[in-house]
Amino acid sequence: MRNVQQSPLAVPSLDGIRAISVLLVVVAHSGVSTIVPGGLGVTIFFFLSGYLITTLMLAESERVGKIAISRFYARRIFRLAPPLLTTLAIAYGLTYFGLLGGQITLEGLTTQILYFANYHTIFLDPSNNKIPSGTGILWSLAVEEHFYIFFPLFMALVVRNALRPRTIGIALIIICVVILAWRIHLAHSPEFFSDRTYLASDTRIDSIICGCLMAVLINPLRAPRNSKNMSLLQWALFSIGIGLLLFSLIYRNPVFRETFRYSLQGIALFPIFYFAILFHDNAIFRYLNSVLAIRIGTYSYVIYLIHQIVLFAIIQNAPFTANNSFIVFPVLLISIAYAAAIDKFVDPYFRQLRHKYRSSKLSPYFDGNVVNKENKKPTTPTAAIIDM
Repeated sequence: MRNVQQSPLAVPSLDGIRAISVLLVVVAHSGVSTIVPGGLGVTIFFFLSGYLITTLMLAESERVGKIAISRFYARRIFRLAPPLLTTLAIAYGLTYFGLLGGQITLEGLTTQILYFANYHTIFLDPSNNKIPSGTGILWSLAVEEHFYIFFPLFMALVVRNALRPRTIGIALIIICVVILAWRIHLAHSPEFFSDRTYLASDTRIDSIICGCLMAVLINPLRAPRNSKNMSLLQWALFSIGIGLLLFSLIYRNPVFRETFRYSLQGIALFPIFYFAILFHDNAIFRYLNSVLAIRIGTYSYVIYLIHQIVLFAIIQNAPFTANNSFIVFPVLLISIAYAAAIDKFVDPYFRQLRHKYRSSKLSPYFDGNVVNKENKKPTTPTAAIIDM
């Protein structure tokens, strides 16, 4: 959904995590990428996407006994395409009038619309010369959409054969191990370059699969809690997740960064996501569910689409801002304003179409509440997930 009001699809803390992720990306791209890990923001987006969509698929299967693949694809199109096409129209328009760098080519536009931008960059246009400046970030959308071409088919097979969560988990873990082995192989190839593992779907979808694994094996929406406060063991697990995440950022070995780093970050995000959702009303996670965090989280997709276009347009037309670290503020403000405009003027019609193609009610396992055993009442979350 695109607003902050409550919904049966609500999952606490997700919008706040999404807000942190997009802020990492925007700040990193604004000139401090050596300090702020923008790449981590993308990895978190991948993990969140896998968890979110798998949770919705499992809920649908428990309610109606199947996964409606055609409806899933329709929701994806109505969710992603309108903001994407609007943003591309702006980018190509700015380039046409000389206000934005890059080029206008049919090849570049086609690869972006058809979600082939990542492989186009890797193999055909490494410098992104054939597209408007700032639209190169569409590589990450390509990774996700390549995964979601096949994943609904996999889940439909799972539901049809009534496979146990453990069996599904083992299959997904095996895929993650194979992808890691593939990255290691590529990293030791004579002609290896980092974009091959950073941008490619065949080397990055394990970050999405890690989120799918959490939804299948240890979904916090299924986990009742005995107290509002985390136990010592839970704090230890959460701290280990943070520690692994920090290590993946601090350790700068080039081979590690293009091989094990993504796997380690996927593992680290398990306890972080799990406890942020389960203990959303704990003091440490409460800010993830603030009004501001929810608003930025719901706008995050559009902010991600537009922010580099805004950045490059400002730099080209006001060159003195090129080395100004404060450029992040106008970039962020303009991006948020644009996202708000999309939310108000573009998305409402397509939001209704998405609602038309989604299940009307989730199963009891995924009713959007985290159960608190202390008072036997559900604790209502304050953040809402987007409808896919």
